Amino acid sequence: MNSLYPCLWFDGQAEIAAKYYCSVFPNSKITSENPMVVRFELNGFQFMGLNGGPQYQFSPANSYVIECETQEEIDFYWEKLGSNGTYSQCGWLTDQFGVSWQIVPAVLGKLMTDPEKAPRVMQAFMQMTKFDIETLMNV
Repeated sequence: MNSLYPCLWFDGQAEIAAKYYCSVFPNSKITSENPMVVRFELNGFQFMGLNGGPQYQFSPANSYVIECETQEEIDFYWEKLGSNGTYSQCGWLTDQFGVSWQIVPAVLGKLMTDPEKAPRVMQAFMQMTKFDIETLMNV
């Protein structure tokens, strides 16, 4: 079976980004590095950081979703990954390197399958930047 993993294009910051991400996610480590490429694992998933130069930038068209079981997890990833980045609506943020993340409660899918509750849940989360699990559960 072939390996499948993302390659993140950085402008000379691949090692710095990899070290940062490894400090945020549990069970993470840098597996190899050279001046051009850094390979790393985040919570068991492989990534490659490429020092490709300034030609390409990240965009929200490609984002990484982190499903969180608790509000504490949401708060943790929201603060860690959003630090020196920008926050957006509905659990989206862009980190200091320009990578987009969606920090979402794991229960959101279940809430959205309830035909009676789903419209209220959607209306509530459309007003949020960081998700609040208690509010979503109680709408």
